[in-house]
Amino acid sequence: MALCCALSNEVPEHPVVSPVSGSVFERRLIEKYIADNGVDPVNGKELTVDQLIEIKTPPIVKPKVPSATSIPAVLKSLQDEWDAVMLNSFTLRQQLQTARQELSHALYQHDAACRVIARLHKEVSSAREALATLKPQTGLTTVSAPSVATSAEAGGVAAQPVEAAGLTPEIISQLQDKATVLTQERKRRGKTMPEGLATADSIKGYKNLASHPALHSASMPGILTMDVHAADTSHILTGGNDRCATVFNKDTEQVVAVLKGHTKKVTKALYHPEEEVAITASPDSTIRVWNITSSTQSAIIRAHDGPVTGLSLHATGEYVLSTSLDQHWAFSDIRVGRLLTKVMDTDGNPLTTAQFHPDGLIFGTGTQDSQIKIWDLKEQSNVANFPGHTGPISSLSFSENGYYLATAAEDSCVKLWDLRKLKNFKTIQLDEGYEVKDLCFDQSGTYLAVAGTDVRVYLCKQWETLKTFNDHTALAMGVRFGNHAQSIASVSMDRTLKIYGVE
Repeated sequence: MALCCALSNEVPEHPVVSPVSGSVFERRLIEKYIADNGVDPVNGKELTVDQLIEIKTPPIVKPKVPSATSIPAVLKSLQDEWDAVMLNSFTLRQQLQTARQELSHALYQHDAACRVIARLHKEVSSAREALATLKPQTGLTTVSAPSVATSAEAGGVAAQPVEAAGLTPEIISQLQDKATVLTQERKRRGKTMPEGLATADSIKGYKNLASHPALHSASMPGILTMDVHAADTSHILTGGNDRCATVFNKDTEQVVAVLKGHTKKVTKALYHPEEEVAITASPDSTIRVWNITSSTQSAIIRAHDGPVTGLSLHATGEYVLSTSLDQHWAFSDIRVGRLLTKVMDTDGNPLTTAQFHPDGLIFGTGTQDSQIKIWDLKEQSNVANFPGHTGPISSLSFSENGYYLATAAEDSCVKLWDLRKLKNFKTIQLDEGYEVKDLCFDQSGTYLAVAGTDVRVYLCKQWETLKTFNDHTALAMGVRFGNHAQSIASVSMDRTLKIYGVE
């Protein structure tokens, strides 16, 4: 049986065995390797020349020493070169194996580091959002009194009594006077179209002019509500899943204010028509009034025991109507954050939306059991019901002329109601599975916008579709007209605010 050198894989002339690894080597090769490295080449343990054990084998007959000019001498030189190449090749193989192991270890370390960094980044983002929520609550004071809320809130806003103060004769007179003025103005305007109102043909040519995706947090995507400042339609208020409301100037493309304080998502938002004041509502059961200029809360209204689902500002600009899943609607003073009256739904159903009539003396609410109810604010009584939808009511909108009411639910249609005859006179049937999230008449009552699966604009009276926008990649949650319908703004669960108009 022939021996084989572990280094050169050839039959050794002078075989020796390593007691460290038990491998056989050519003496001259192993001696060179030990002189360079001092270890056994097979297992890397320490090895000296003295430890090598010679193996007795039959002698190999060698040819005479060739002369330097002979072919055998050349072959001997080639043999020496081959031995050196074998040693170098073996060393390189070992180094390659070591490098592979080190690279694999480094890759595992890199992957683990990336995971740790991602987790820490997520924790930092959550901590920052939590801190932003807690910041306004510094310096809180607690007051104790029978029938008085026991905590104060953001920015030193005092807690308000939870009992309804009632509609005083002064308030009722104020509401009636405002309604009289609005009715006279409406009659004076008559049937003439406002100067500068966008034509139906121009709306058909509207295109996506701008898309703004960075108004709310990317970690909690989705814009759920919006409103436009009536006096300056370049200012747009949005509320999102990130528990914040944002005021954005579409002309300068700058964020004017970020309003933080709600502990849950902002589902309803109103922009005061004349002042830099915003009103927001949330499933955290609170309604918050904000000073936009200073980005601070001026009042917190605790009118409900459940998530607030509807919000509508009275024409006086002093009071807000709200609805909730606690089956009540409430009427509150936004200046002092005081609940004035709170009434339970006549059938005890959770309420899903609310909207004031333009004159402010009546309003509509939607329920989870598909009912639309009209209420008299002064009498606090239900004066009319509009059945016909299927599923919870998602949106209500009164036309500026005060005659029409548009409603939507989960039945993929928009119903138009005549408030004089108290009946449904038109049903716009949408595509099967179409979801309607918001309805809005323009200030003149000429156009109706629908937001949901897409954004659509209808011409009132003819009820024909003028334009459909499919730019959003998710449900459109809100839509509003600009001044004289010269622009249209919409928000979506895709975290974008889009502006439409003529290029």
